[in-house]
Amino acid sequence: MRIDPAGEISYRLRLAELYLRDAESALERGDFRAVVASSQLSAESAARAVVAVFRVPSWNHDPSPELRELREQVPEAVRELLNELADIAEELAPEHGRTTYGEPTRGLTPWDIYGEEDARRALEHARRASANARVILKALGQEPPS
Repeated sequence: MRIDPAGEISYRLRLAELYLRDAESALERGDFRAVVASSQLSAESAARAVVAVFRVPSWNHDPSPELRELREQVPEAVRELLNELADIAEELAPEHGRTTYGEPTRGLTPWDIYGEEDARRALEHARRASANARVILKALGQEPPS
């Protein structure tokens, strides 16, 4: 199967934006677990959009190693943004499992784990990841839709 890079980039950005919107809505409802879950998926999707410029992104929840491998292939002006995007993806990656399964060994469901501060922090990371991805893609000549 051949994947169209422009289509993959556009698809991943759309996912990032939709998950970001979902996280913002969850915060309004006070569903902190859902905020963190959607924020993680938004950041992951934003990171994968950048990876897709160069290759098919992997199917795991932490695309940070792939991003870091690309450091020398992006313009120097956006390398710090790429590093920050990788850091965000790496930090939020473990939350995928926790928002889904909780912490079984401690008897905590996903809803037991997260509070408002956790939700706001994850949401801010997702917003930053999306913004960084757009700037990086623009610098790579992959003008994302507004």
